[in-house]
Amino acid sequence: MLSNSSRFQESLDKRKEEGTLRRLRLQPDGIDFYSNDYLGFAKNKDLQHLLLQKVMNNPQLLSGSTGSRLISGNSDIVVSVEKDIAQKHQFDSALLFSSGYNANLALFSTLPSRHDTIIVDEQIHRSVHDACKLSNAKKLKFKHNDLENLENVLKKQEGHCYIAVESLYSMEGDFAPIQEIASIASKYKASLIVDEAHAFGVFGYGLIEKYQLQNHVSAAVITYGKALGSHGAAIVCSETVKSYLINFASPFIYTTSAQDFQWMSIRTGYEFLDQHHELAVKLQDNIKIFRSQNLQSPSAKTSPVQAIIIPDNQKLKELQQTLSEEGFLTYAIYSPTVKEGSERLRICLHSFNTEEEIMKLTGIIKEFV
Repeated sequence: MLSNSSRFQESLDKRKEEGTLRRLRLQPDGIDFYSNDYLGFAKNKDLQHLLLQKVMNNPQLLSGSTGSRLISGNSDIVVSVEKDIAQKHQFDSALLFSSGYNANLALFSTLPSRHDTIIVDEQIHRSVHDACKLSNAKKLKFKHNDLENLENVLKKQEGHCYIAVESLYSMEGDFAPIQEIASIASKYKASLIVDEAHAFGVFGYGLIEKYQLQNHVSAAVITYGKALGSHGAAIVCSETVKSYLINFASPFIYTTSAQDFQWMSIRTGYEFLDQHHELAVKLQDNIKIFRSQNLQSPSAKTSPVQAIIIPDNQKLKELQQTLSEEGFLTYAIYSPTVKEGSERLRICLHSFNTEEEIMKLTGIIKEFV
């Protein structure tokens, strides 16, 4: 019988043989086509200067919160930022978390009861799957963006159902048919929960706001580590759901609150977003340039995430290595992380990429597809 240490090493060795061993690396120099910094906020000098000025005016922002928000970690700043977020997204309330992962853990481990069913899109983020393991509810999947399959699954359930989708999927780069899903949820009196991680900022305040679906969505997760260039997340919801999470969500109750600098940086990010709509326009211009090169992709034509399917791990490794040698930072996703035959290069486009960079990148990719 293998000891735990031997078993761990055996699993690591297997991944190494398969070429799928994960390692932590410092970010190399290169042209960014892999980060989620879609609007360039994380590198924006003007935004950095705004944040620096606020810290200079109030150094206390950098101090630790000293406890969970239910003990000593609450503050005027976090309370006022939550009110601002709720107002901007046209929901009754908002509850801030240190990350989108924790926000999803809180939602799906807390709201559904043992008599409920959580029905998730098969491509939903891993954080939702992990959260469902902490729930007493039953979890089922429906085929990606398949409305007929979703309805067929709903028809067979007894008790209350929760439907979990992303508005923009981070691996496929396609949109959920969110208006139609909201209609189906209403028909079956199901609770719809939407993760707006990759749509927020790129498409204003997200697709819920764009299509005015606030009254059809029980809760949404808005994350700030992508287009806003910051960190953390908010759950936007009703007053009742917020109070329920405060009282029963372990990921909220039993964690030390983030320092006020994080909440202040989120507020400042919203202000900067409202003042710089041209960055989202520039991003869409760059996406059009990329799409004009007619590379086959399952991704939506306006998505900042563009997946290029390379159904061969070795060929994909060669492509990524070639791109790396040419100074391009990209992210390859191999089987078994994705289904065999759907291995892919995940390209993230940004407002700061140049036409020359995009044309050179696509030219190299064309040599391999």
